[in-house]
Amino acid sequence: MKFLYNTGIRLFVLTMRLLSPFNSKVRLMVNGWKGWEEKLKGKAGAGRRNIWVHCASLGEFEQGRPVIEELRSREPQSRIILSFFSSSGYEIRKNYQGADYVCYLPPDTPRNAEKFVKAVNPSAVIFVKYEFWNNYISGVRRKNIPLYLVSGIFRPGQHFFKWYGGFFRKMLVSFTHIFVQDQKSESLLRSAGINNVTVAGDTRFDRVIQIASTAKDIGALEKFRGNSRLVLAGSSWPPDEEIIARYIHEHPGTVKWVFAPHEIDKSNIERLEKLLGKGVVRFSEFTEAGADAEVMIIDNMGMLSSAYRYAGIAVVGGGFGKGIHNVLEPACWGIPVLFGPNHRKFREAVELIKEGGGKVFTDYSDFRESLDIWLSDIESYRKAARSAGDYVKKNSGATATILKQILC
Repeated sequence: MKFLYNTGIRLFVLTMRLLSPFNSKVRLMVNGWKGWEEKLKGKAGAGRRNIWVHCASLGEFEQGRPVIEELRSREPQSRIILSFFSSSGYEIRKNYQGADYVCYLPPDTPRNAEKFVKAVNPSAVIFVKYEFWNNYISGVRRKNIPLYLVSGIFRPGQHFFKWYGGFFRKMLVSFTHIFVQDQKSESLLRSAGINNVTVAGDTRFDRVIQIASTAKDIGALEKFRGNSRLVLAGSSWPPDEEIIARYIHEHPGTVKWVFAPHEIDKSNIERLEKLLGKGVVRFSEFTEAGADAEVMIIDNMGMLSSAYRYAGIAVVGGGFGKGIHNVLEPACWGIPVLFGPNHRKFREAVELIKEGGGKVFTDYSDFRESLDIWLSDIESYRKAARSAGDYVKKNSGATATILKQILC
């Protein structure tokens, strides 16, 4: 199996190099591999404790980020090396100030793994959620370096739990400790003979609470809202927007609306303005005179998590496409959340519904019914809002659980 694995890695590398001239994301990754040994020289050496954190992409980084930043706070003298597999993670976070060095992870060949581990010389290694690279794991194990998996999620269909999964289960045994998000993952691992496991929870809850604690005041949104109730559509896509726009047209003047579309290029903003009709103001063009507008469109990046604080209800987009965006960001502010049907792969969305802090809409009728209840029945609204906030609070604390073990 090891021979097949290494052959697969080499075929993957060859395929990526052949595809790189035709795919910009692949090209970025392949270029990122080039000269990695030279780039790493001097970035991780003797004299300080080195901690290597690896994430597949941006989503995994956000789950690992609370751990990284708490490590930085508790051990400011340590050097943190952050690696990414994908270009989407690296290119967005290559200047991340919480790490001393950010890089692409070289392909998982035996030679690369041996040289990378030797160059980084880590005192501890942390993999986030899904990443299992056999040669890197073996290289860390041979040197008796503590190896941790954080925010792990396991399902019965994974290779680890198949009849042929011995090779893959061996990787799990190599971890000093595995921190999983839920009881199902723990039970599954224990049934396979993996007992070095703790249910820590999901670090993203800690992350959204941290973000909320440092949220910026947005004066324009406060002036726009005034004394009205405000509904914020975050990371919205056209299918979400068409349903919401119909409600706005059929219920003019009921509440104030803010859209933070997922795509903020000129053509998409203009399309959204046309869909919404009159009474729309862009955030970038807002003046006090625009406070009478019914709808505001946020036409910049990086504001959404802070903007939710001004809303009474959130509509999170993506549920009619590949999947919903972050429902925890609004929920942590204690506001109920609406989202589309493609949410079942997102544990937090499923649980938020069960707790009463979230609702799903599959069409306009669903959306109107749910929104009307929250807008007209104050007790129903307060119960949903309280449930949303309580759900985030009671699921926080994963970072502290993880660090208690890592730093003991």
